[in-house]
Parts: sequence; C-alpha cells; structure tokens
Amino acid sequence: MDDDFRDLIRDITDIADGLLITAGAGMGVDSGLPDFRGEHGFWNAYPALRSSGVNFYDIASPDAFITNPKQAWGFYGHRLNLYRKTIPNAGFAILRALAHQMPNGAFIFTSNVDGQFQKASFSESQIVECHGSIHHLQCINGCLNEVSSAKDFQPETDDTECLLLSPLPRCICCGEVTRPNILMFNDWKWISKRMESQKAQFDEWLGKVTRLLIIEIGAGTSIPTVRKFSESHAGYLIRINPDEPEIPSHVKGISLPMTGLAGLQLLSDSITD
Repeated sequence: MDDDFRDLIRDITDIADGLLITAGAGMGVDSGLPDFRGEHGFWNAYPALRSSGVNFYDIASPDAFITNPKQAWGFYGHRLNLYRKTIPNAGFAILRALAHQMPNGAFIFTSNVDGQFQKASFSESQIVECHGSIHHLQCINGCLNEVSSAKDFQPETDDTECLLLSPLPRCICCGEVTRPNILMFNDWKWISKRMESQKAQFDEWLGKVTRLLIIEIGAGTSIPTVRKFSESHAGYLIRINPDEPEIPSHVKGISLPMTGLAGLQLLSDSITD
C-alpha cells in the first residue's frame, strides 16, 4: 500500500467532523445478497420469472400486486425472508468504527431496502432509506397515507415457482392487498412520509457538520440516486465501486475501483497502520 495514500486517508479522516455513508446495491453483495444488474443477473436469482418472461421492471411495479399479487409477493416475500436471514458483512463494522471517531458521528443515505444497516446496529435515527424499506408495508391504494411494520408478516413462499403460499397481507382499513413500502417503477402511490421524516433528521444532522467526509459504496449509474446525492454535498468523496469508480472533475475526492468490503478494509488498514 502506498505511503502517500495512507497519509491522505489519515489526513481526511482526522480533519472530518461528520461521516456521510451513501450506499447502493454493491454494499450487500459482500453479504451474499443477489446482484440484479442486467436481465441475466435477475433471472439467475429468479429462474421461474425467466420462464414466464417477467423481468425486474415488471415485478418491481405496483401493478404486479394488482395483476398477480401471489407472484409479486412470491418475489418480495422471498426477498423479505432472505434479508431477515442475511448477516451484514464486515464492512458495516468498519463503517461503524469510523463513525465513532467523528465528533458528529455518521448518517446513512441508501437506496437499499434491505434494512442491513439497522441489522448492523446503526440507529434508525441516522438512516435515510430513499427508496423505502421492505420491512414496512402500505396499502396498494395508499389507504389513509399509512405505513406499518412488516414484522408480523411471515411469508411462506414457493421459491421454485416464485409464489406466495401463505395468505396475502391485507390492509386493515379497506381489505385490499398490502405491498412493501418501496418506491417501485411507475409508482404514483408510494407513501413517502417515512422517508421524508428520515430526510428531515438528516438535514438537521448535516447542519452541525462543517467538514464532511462522504464514503460511497457500490452505487451505480443505472439508477443514479445515490451517486447524485453523494456529489451534491460539499465534502470529500471516497467512491468505492469496482465497475464505475469515476468521479466528476468538479467533485473533490478519490475513487477505489474495488468491491465495497475490499475498499472499506483498505481504508481501515490505512487508518490503523
């Protein structure tokens, strides 16, 4: 490891008084979560949908819960069970340790809906889930503008056929099917109030930070929400991405063309050496 790189990382972390962690799907790959990039990545994870010609854009849509709710919940129920069983990779502990060094701690902005940051002992009060969370439910009609916890929903799924076997979850108000409180494709009824409350907490935290360090992990350009958020804040950006590590010329920072866990281990080693 280059001594100049070590010195740079130490200087950055020593000066920073707040850590903004921005994370895309690449954060979960090192925990064994599937990568849906491209049709083949998605269909390899869900071969039953390949045989029926259903792609990710079809199933990750509110219409799927109207036209074929058993299939839609077969997909999301499997994911909910998977995320509940998944153990966060060691990169989360590295981020937690780095956050503890910051006078103002850390805040997370993630497009991931898996709840892995909470599972890795980050507080709910320091996370913005910009696309919502699979661990929360809402009515397909947006009933009462309410969001509820999914903790009591235990989906039983046929993962070979991608079908829900247990009863469909229902809205206690109107009796219609409930869906994950996730921003989907062509989604005009996503209830965003939980995310908006999280964002208000972030804005309050950011107002206390004067020297921001941003560490971005596994955020791609196909859905660029996280990358744009990283680049929109004044601070020093460390972008970790094996395929799209580039940083625009107007943004101050460095890129690490490697997986999330490898990049975080490199940063940790640089600080502790």
